[in-house]
Amino acid sequence: MAVVKAHRFAASAHWHGESIMTARAKGKPTLDVAEPPEFKGGIEGVWSPEELLVSSAASCLAITIAAVADARGAELREIDVDGVGQVERVPGKGFRFLVIELTVEVEAEDEHPHVMQGIVEEAERRCIVRAALDVPVKVRLVVATAAGVALSG
Repeated sequence: MAVVKAHRFAASAHWHGESIMTARAKGKPTLDVAEPPEFKGGIEGVWSPEELLVSSAASCLAITIAAVADARGAELREIDVDGVGQVERVPGKGFRFLVIELTVEVEAEDEHPHVMQGIVEEAERRCIVRAALDVPVKVRLVVATAAGVALSG
């Protein structure tokens, strides 16, 4: 018989009559969130929901890559994931994310670039945030090894 694991993640946003919302999660520091400066009335220097979404996709993929690499016994030194979300006005629907592009840079001890490609592909399939999104997430991989060999895909 299969064991089903279920988790619930709670968070809230509180608007208190200003332009800034306060995001909260139990036991975590609060985070100010506001409309991005690209939109009318947006605020510079404060996280936007759009940036949080791209950051969620990037950080989830990085965490999942680390977990998959660990399970496979691959020795990673560093993982950097840079993300860009493209938002455009869609006629009749308003602004929508069209794509989230993630560039993954992995520094590995002596892992072959094709091994790292397999790890990243498995992490893409397992990433919870990516699976929840109804927008294409495109991933580009750059691998550097101790020998200095690099592969980008």
